[in-house]
Amino acid sequence: MAGLVAGVDVGGTFTDLVVCDPASGSVRLAKVPTSLPNQAPGVLAAFEAAGVDLEGVDLVVHGTTTTTNAVLERRLARTGLITTAGFRDVLELGRRTRPQPYGMTGRFVPVIPRDLRLEVPERMDARGRVLTPLDEGALRAALAQLRAAGCESLVIHFLHSYANPAHERRAAEIAAEVWPNGHITCGHALLSESREYERGVTAAVNAAVQPILERYVARLAAELGARGYGRDLLVMNGNGGMVSAARVGREAVKTVMSGPASGVMAAVATGAQAGIANLVTYDMGGTSTDVALIREGRVPVSNEIEVEYAMPIHVPMVDVRTVGAGGGSIARIDGGGMLRVGPESAGSDPGPICYGRGGTRPTVSDANVLLGRLNPERFRTDMAELRAVFAREIGAPLGLGPEAAAEAVLRLGNTHMAGAIRMVSVAQGADPRDFALFAFGGAGPLHATALARELAIPRVLVPARPGLTNALGCVVADLRHDFVRTLNLPLDAVDMAEVWAIFAAQEAEGRALIGAERVAIRDLRAEFSVEMQFVGQTHLLRVTLPDGRPTRAALQEAFERAYFTRFRVELPTIRAALVNLNCSVVGARPPLDLAALIDPAGRRARPEEAQRGTRPVWFAGGWAETPVYWRDHLPDAARIEGPAIIEQMDTTILIEPGDVATGDGRGNLIIAVGGH
Repeated sequence: MAGLVAGVDVGGTFTDLVVCDPASGSVRLAKVPTSLPNQAPGVLAAFEAAGVDLEGVDLVVHGTTTTTNAVLERRLARTGLITTAGFRDVLELGRRTRPQPYGMTGRFVPVIPRDLRLEVPERMDARGRVLTPLDEGALRAALAQLRAAGCESLVIHFLHSYANPAHERRAAEIAAEVWPNGHITCGHALLSESREYERGVTAAVNAAVQPILERYVARLAAELGARGYGRDLLVMNGNGGMVSAARVGREAVKTVMSGPASGVMAAVATGAQAGIANLVTYDMGGTSTDVALIREGRVPVSNEIEVEYAMPIHVPMVDVRTVGAGGGSIARIDGGGMLRVGPESAGSDPGPICYGRGGTRPTVSDANVLLGRLNPERFRTDMAELRAVFAREIGAPLGLGPEAAAEAVLRLGNTHMAGAIRMVSVAQGADPRDFALFAFGGAGPLHATALARELAIPRVLVPARPGLTNALGCVVADLRHDFVRTLNLPLDAVDMAEVWAIFAAQEAEGRALIGAERVAIRDLRAEFSVEMQFVGQTHLLRVTLPDGRPTRAALQEAFERAYFTRFRVELPTIRAALVNLNCSVVGARPPLDLAALIDPAGRRARPEEAQRGTRPVWFAGGWAETPVYWRDHLPDAARIEGPAIIEQMDTTILIEPGDVATGDGRGNLIIAVGGH
């Protein structure tokens, strides 16, 4: 590619743009308010703000929250389901779980209501043998009923279709004759997995968001084309790869969680150039915090993601865990006199008190402003009123002054976020001390060192543009297609020739799909893995394989090793079962020099020349006069001892007393917690 490469990420509040010129290495950036409900004008506004002529852009990669927000807010297309007689309630029965671990509170509303879930006579057994032929007359009657009910999308979900999809395929052929559009989803086509509930929910979500995503992407592609963009628009998937806009709607569910995935992809690329392969990613935004674990530079992908309670989406997605703690998280005293922070958020309207938009309830961001960690002059804040709110709402019930109350809010919020990091590290058998904390998002670098200190993480890596990291992830992401096929047999009963044939077919399909994309790649590779369990267990463990022709003995050994690493238990007398075969085909794109994200022409010779003054900042119970630096002016190898504040256009970085930040020569800051 000779032209520009653009990554654009649409968040709930801001639309971020990173445009790289591979020839010169120059970078242009923009951050503009997100336009809602139609996100396309915001995307175009970002290109205008960056001064980018779309005629000169070779590639646009887009990360969108369209499908994620549609699922979480239940703004879905009207969808109908046709399933095997006797199984219309699979989506509602789910698993034996509860919304809350204790008590019987909470509720669950299935994606497709019961009156739009219809049954037809047909039945396969678990080996794919026909027990009851498909009743095509009943199928046509059901299709007519769903059309009359105003359904825009259709799901065909038959029992054991993973073993034999013949009935689903025939039903889709008949449906295509009468359905008014192409929004027809077959469960086996998305997920060839044995679990009917998970496969059904995944198919239902795909169908319910498909029209919404297709309309948005078509509108955006048309508007980009009208401005001179003549190439393919690529859309980020939740697996950390991307796919052409022309085919993204077929598997729309795969774009759920694409925003967090793009941030992890940027972390992998940044860590590789910084020489740090083991990272805990920490993305703190306004309403939530996303964390993930990167080992040996590999993207963590899982088929077991549950977006919310009873909403399992079992297509491969980057394994990101989320907690309801962000800059807008509201602090309050509960009925028992305990301090609580989140998950309720002030959002962006009215937002925290410091936004000056009418917010009245104290938040994490307000605590940072009150304690001087965020510059009060950048906000429309009456500091006297802010102190009074913290004194009245938090301090008085706890017997604390306003500053001590704000500090308590930050400590509790940090505890919640540290718990999320433990979920992806300690809970998976990883020692946080072996990792660096990759801090990004608008608020991540402000809290990162406190979390690292609590978790004994020795280093914090702050990339050049933390607040634009998700857009950067779109720029550096590879093409990727994932495939899953269920066997679900005891390992000693598996035909290994069949395993090799399935892997070969998956690899061939992935190579063909990537070959059809008009995108330059530097390498094409296939990655293989299996999901296994001991017979009688329900949880699965993913085992990475070196190639697509494993031996039975190699699978047994790799699974036992992975099981012991995770649970520290050996079960030599229990048979292992081979459940799923996974293949990921990755088309690696040419690398970009991330050091150019901060213009080298703006850097000064000495750190003192980048200092913009001082301000009082509250640390550990007292005020300290703290130097404030502008990051774009810091020397690339600057060394800053804490306490210090480093500001930039997209975030604020806090260096606590005793910590030391050093530029690594690649545009990143490495903060040594405790100075070493």
